[in-house]
Amino acid sequence: MEIIEKQKPLTFDFNEDLDIPIISPNGFREYDVRWLYPDEVNKKGLEIFGYGLGQYISAEKGLGSSIVVGHDYRSYSSEVKYHVIKGLISSGMRVIDIGLSLSPMVYFAQHHLNADSLAMITASHNENGWTGIKCGIEKSLTFGPDEVRKIKEIVDNTVNFNAEYNGSYEFMLGLRDIYLNYLKGSLSISNNMKVVVACGNGTAGAFAPELLKSIGCEVIELHCHLDYEFPHYNPNPEDLIMLNDLAETVKKNNADVGFAFDGDGDRLGVVDNEGNEIFSDKIGLLLAEYLSDQYPDSKFVIDVKSTGLFFENDTIKKNNCTVDMWKTGHSHIKRRVREINALCGFEKSGHFFINHPLGLGFDDGLKSACLVLEYLAKNKNKKLSQLYLKLKTSYQSPTMAPFCKDDIKYSVVDEIIIKISQDKENKTLIADQQITEINKVNGIRFRLANGSWGLIRASSNKPSLVVVIESLSSNEETKMIFSYINKLLNETGKVGEYDQTL
Repeated sequence: MEIIEKQKPLTFDFNEDLDIPIISPNGFREYDVRWLYPDEVNKKGLEIFGYGLGQYISAEKGLGSSIVVGHDYRSYSSEVKYHVIKGLISSGMRVIDIGLSLSPMVYFAQHHLNADSLAMITASHNENGWTGIKCGIEKSLTFGPDEVRKIKEIVDNTVNFNAEYNGSYEFMLGLRDIYLNYLKGSLSISNNMKVVVACGNGTAGAFAPELLKSIGCEVIELHCHLDYEFPHYNPNPEDLIMLNDLAETVKKNNADVGFAFDGDGDRLGVVDNEGNEIFSDKIGLLLAEYLSDQYPDSKFVIDVKSTGLFFENDTIKKNNCTVDMWKTGHSHIKRRVREINALCGFEKSGHFFINHPLGLGFDDGLKSACLVLEYLAKNKNKKLSQLYLKLKTSYQSPTMAPFCKDDIKYSVVDEIIIKISQDKENKTLIADQQITEINKVNGIRFRLANGSWGLIRASSNKPSLVVVIESLSSNEETKMIFSYINKLLNETGKVGEYDQTL
């Protein structure tokens, strides 16, 4: 890739006269940091964050610890990386810059280089103007709320910060090819599968097409040319705009499957051979069935947004596998997979966590795509649309995100939890059903007597709530549950418009 090959090491000027630091406290989120740049964080603020991150890592791993750093393809990501690295060097860190990367490539590089920590400069699928940083120390894991809070405390207490060259910097090309070879492994698709690859002009375009061609697929590229203006839509495989575009291209080209990747390549969206968008939790369910036959007695982790059909699947039960429902968020699910030694974890958003002996435990959209292709190759006499039909039918909403300010979204969810708990106690009917179960591990997921459910939680990376609904009966029931939730949200007077709705 020409863009990869043209990269050069950063050169630092430690005497820059920067503005007074701006670093919004709202950017410190559950499992990463995200800000509007430069309105919510400026260059000086990024240096202070890098310094604070380095101080935290040094306290955990020792002075002079190593850190792998990569960045996504946005117009300002290199600039953001420059100032974060400047702060890291000022804290005494040994920085290994691997250039343009996917998040999972940085996770892999930490293993490959045996580095002490990592930082990936990315805002993932967020709109242009956003930047962010995913960080971690333990291999295959990224920081959660406790670590982010501690880094914020260091940043808040950093006064009179002056950048100076205390650490070291190394620029390393070549990790991309090593990473792609790791993903390819021994996988070979012999039946010339036709695959549409949609990247929304995001960073995955520099990786996914080449990988899938190398394992024997015929690849049709859809917006794979890197363009940080995102001229068609944000690279978000959970967004129906991207999935609909992918579906039309699959049908037009009579393809076997369509894959959509997000901006930093850690999530996967799937469209079947007939152009039907299959939500990622249902793809996860198909993979769990497939893997449970090979690995009986395994454990699978799903997030609170995922289909309830995991708990009713006959194949998973037959193979004595268990399903654990946990908090939404890549850091939460990665850690949970590690804690209970699960074979895989699946999020409805498209984060799939493939653990030993199949993978290294982190979320990787490209490796997830390879697993789907392996599943299809093993079922070569059946199309994905046919394999999907064997699942029980359910009627799911898209993931909806009504606007809610960052500083009040958690308290709004607390209000909703109280109201729904009261409705359960009062045996209030929702879609002619009583609430039989409430799960508060992450927001509130309420289950009705017939197995249908609704979820309301606070988004971990944007000023919004998250609403998901699944009916085991009908689309009409899905709409009735939505009406119930929408009424509760409207009554708070603190929730705005949805990004997408039923």
